Amino acid sequence: MKILVINGPNLNMLGIREPEIYGSVTLKNIEEELIEYSKKFSDIELEFFQSNSESEIVDKIQNSINNDIKGIIINPAAFTHTSIAILDAIKAVKIPCVEVHLSNINSREDFRKISYISSASIGTIAGFKQNGYKMALFGLINYLNE
Repeated sequence: MKILVINGPNLNMLGIREPEIYGSVTLKNIEEELIEYSKKFSDIELEFFQSNSESEIVDKIQNSINNDIKGIIINPAAFTHTSIAILDAIKAVKIPCVEVHLSNINSREDFRKISYISSASIGTIAGFKQNGYKMALFGLINYLNE
């Protein structure tokens, strides 16, 4: 089962960017941890994608229907609060999606409490730092196996 993990803008700066909020873990560390965690499940293949470009993320989501992707885990980062285009792409492909945030977006600035992506997601996980990706994978696999 192929799962696409998408990370949005500035997540390539993890480990450097605001460690008091996001911790010291890098995006590569998160990917490595998720690969290791995925070994607990049978037949899981992860594909990772990070972009600072909204259009590249939309293209990746749209192309997922041609690449046998069964589920999407997405941390849209700042696009969470602004991107109707990403929302529409997720809705268009009809692939189950879990939204992930390293920080608890509901305990931060008011503008961060608005997520356009959550309405197209089967669930949202926020505030558990890098462990949120593992929680998302666990939930998505169980959802897909039901």
